[in-house]
Amino acid sequence: MKSALTIAGSDSGGGAGIQADLKSFAAVGVHGTSVVTCVTAQNTRSVDSIFPLPPEEVRAQLRAVLSDFDVRGAKTGMLYSADIVRAVANELRGTKFPLVVDPVMVATVGASLHRSDFADALSRHLLPRAALVTPNRLEAERLSGRRVRTPADARAAARAIADLGAEAVLVKGGHFRGELVDLLYHDGGFTEYRGYRYPKELHGSGCTLAASIAGFLAAGLALVPAIERARQRVALGFLMSYRAGRGVGIVNSHATVDRLAIVQAVERGAEAAARLVPVEWTPEVGINLGFAAPGAATSDDVCALTGRIVRVRDRLQAAGPPAFGASKHIARVILTAMRFDPRVRSAINLKYREKSEGRLKSVGFVVGTFARGMQPEGTSTMEWGTEHAIRQLRRVPDVIADRGDVGKEAMMRVLGTDPADVLKKVRRLVRG
Repeated sequence: MKSALTIAGSDSGGGAGIQADLKSFAAVGVHGTSVVTCVTAQNTRSVDSIFPLPPEEVRAQLRAVLSDFDVRGAKTGMLYSADIVRAVANELRGTKFPLVVDPVMVATVGASLHRSDFADALSRHLLPRAALVTPNRLEAERLSGRRVRTPADARAAARAIADLGAEAVLVKGGHFRGELVDLLYHDGGFTEYRGYRYPKELHGSGCTLAASIAGFLAAGLALVPAIERARQRVALGFLMSYRAGRGVGIVNSHATVDRLAIVQAVERGAEAAARLVPVEWTPEVGINLGFAAPGAATSDDVCALTGRIVRVRDRLQAAGPPAFGASKHIARVILTAMRFDPRVRSAINLKYREKSEGRLKSVGFVVGTFARGMQPEGTSTMEWGTEHAIRQLRRVPDVIADRGDVGKEAMMRVLGTDPADVLKKVRRLVRG
């Protein structure tokens, strides 16, 4: 069992801090070790007191863990003071495992979780050791020393934080207005990760993200895949959040996905589609059915058929089993739809014919469409077309009609919450 380490404060309410980190490690599949920096008296409504441990005790915990466990990845959370920052940095000197620094400064309920000398010490002593720093907007302002309000501000702040010595910076988008975008600065370039903005404030999301990244790094993933998998875990945690106290809700940091159940749902759906869909509705490229894991972030989180459903003489047949990551095309459609409604996790493609237009309207479907001639150069039709159709309607439609173009086959993509829901719509469509 590979081990990960969290160096953070204890949350007596169990929703964040050490408690959330250890649950995140367990969900990722690594052994969790911990070094407590502060004991807090807090719940889902307030932080009533903070008791920082003496730096000597923090050092003793670190030495105990590092002398026995083969730590493969670590994260820091609430460090609180310059003295604790220096103690942690000194003990980590000479270690080689990747370190994720979550520069915790303010609790979800608004309480300050650091002393005035904390940020400068963090920048000087710990950021040069960091493989990744994960600030929110306010923390990015404090670390970079500049105002952060816009995407351009976030890019400038990320560069400034990286100049302090961190290998990579992930500026989290939760505290910005508008669409949710997490911005990664890594290897001199930027990557934007877009997601659905849940209309609720929850406790523990930052801890879950940083701990999950550290856990995946400990498991052997490279930085970018670790970030992508961790973002999926946070999205899942939002979807499966819960209330335990009388204040804010809690991110489900230990939520897991039953991937076998998703594979089986696609398998059953493919068998049903092969019986249900008339052969004349089959596109030349074949039919594919996809179903995403809750909170899916990449095509590897979407299960689809490896060989599609194809025509064999006068009937349809699935040409390969379902697998995660099997299709980029249907995955892009689903992942784009999920950015606007995370419940819409499944889709199937069918042949588009002119007489389909009347059929779509007669069964009362909400239909979106797009013109390929308007597509910007260098973009994916699956992503751009899906987003364009959704933005026009201001909702995710039942069907997206793609009338094709020269050399591009016309297609319908039926969307739903799961394969059963998608096939229910297909049944209405093909039977009129």
